[in-house]
Amino acid sequence: MQSDVFKALAHPDRRRILALLKQGPKSSGEIAQHFPSAWPTMTRHLAVLKDADLVVAERDGASILYRANASVVEDAAAALLALLRAGAGDEPGGGPTDNPSDREAAE
Repeated sequence: MQSDVFKALAHPDRRRILALLKQGPKSSGEIAQHFPSAWPTMTRHLAVLKDADLVVAERDGASILYRANASVVEDAAAALLALLRAGAGDEPGGGPTDNPSDREAAE
């Protein structure tokens, strides 16, 4: 499931869509007006985000409102941060560690 999230986040337009939805729910038309892409492309981007559970679609009368699924976005950010922290500690000279005795030994 996490791989779907990171694949969805790989495209810059989908990251921009999430940034727009951070401001609050929007219809597909409101989202599309921020992009030069054709309508089918925007529909596909929204479908990928929805399939990865990064956005939730809710019917509001005749339109569909999209909102960011904050819990999935936060989980993805935490997983990425953990990966970066683990990688920094595994490589020689990868950066400071969280262990104070390691920092003192390096000084």
